[in-house]
Order: sequence, then C-alpha cells, then structure tokens
Amino acid sequence: MNSVLLDTSFLITFSDPTRAHHAAAVQYYKECVHRQVPMYLSTIVISEFQVKQAINDLPLRNFVVLPFNVDHAMSCGLIIRSMARDPEDDRVRVKDDFKLLAQCDCEAVSHLISEDASTLAKYLDRARETGLAATKVVLLRDGFDAAWFENGQSRLLP
Repeated sequence: MNSVLLDTSFLITFSDPTRAHHAAAVQYYKECVHRQVPMYLSTIVISEFQVKQAINDLPLRNFVVLPFNVDHAMSCGLIIRSMARDPEDDRVRVKDDFKLLAQCDCEAVSHLISEDASTLAKYLDRARETGLAATKVVLLRDGFDAAWFENGQSRLLP
C-alpha cells in the first residue's frame, strides 16, 4: 500500500462510532498515519460528506486534499465511455464513483478504502478486470487486515 483514497462511506463510518465498521475504519486510519501512507481526500468526497457533516470535524492535517482536475476529467470520460453502468444503479452516484476511479488511476493510488461494496467496489473491480484501473479496493466490512500494508503478506501466528 503506497497510498490510499478514502471515499465518503469511509469518512461517514470513521466519524460515527455507532456504525458497524467504525473500529476497522479507525484502525486503517491509525495504521496509515503510523506508516506514513498518504491518505487522499478527493474534493468530490468532501462535497458529499459536507451534505450531512462539516468536513472540518475530521483531522484534516492527516489528509492530502485531491482536487478534481482536467487530467482526472479526461480519464473519467474514457472510463464512462468504456464501462457501462448497471441499469439499477443511480446514474449520478455511479458518475461520482467513476470520478474517484479516474483520480486513483491518474495519481497512481494503490488502494481505495470503502464501505460501498454495492457500487464503488463493484465498478473498481470491473475496471481492474478490463485493464482500466490498477487500484485495489479494501472493504471495511472485511475488518482490519494488516496484510494490505505488507503487499498481501499475512503474518504467521506463533
């Protein structure tokens, strides 16, 4: 794991101790800080989070704000052109997910941490299968796993 993009569902779970996967979000955050893994916070994610909670409630000093720029927009257009959206998925939501995928691709972000298995992770996996992306998704529902920080290598139990 050389860098990570945090999506809106991660931020919501990280900031709300009543959410089911809050502990995993906190562990990933702490481990990224400890290992000095850059945590990118897209301006797209910031706008989504700000709808329900102030972004200033978060420890912003530990995040690298990632503006959505021209290169990201061009990459996103190619992803949208190449990958069809499932008809049951909300068009606007998927379009924002594709923007995040484009940012990961342009910035060579190795991992994306999310709680969103139903759309974001699904489309990221499809993009990887078709060669449109290299970023790996880490789902909070799977709990914290230090192997993500060790190139997939799990530690042996004593």
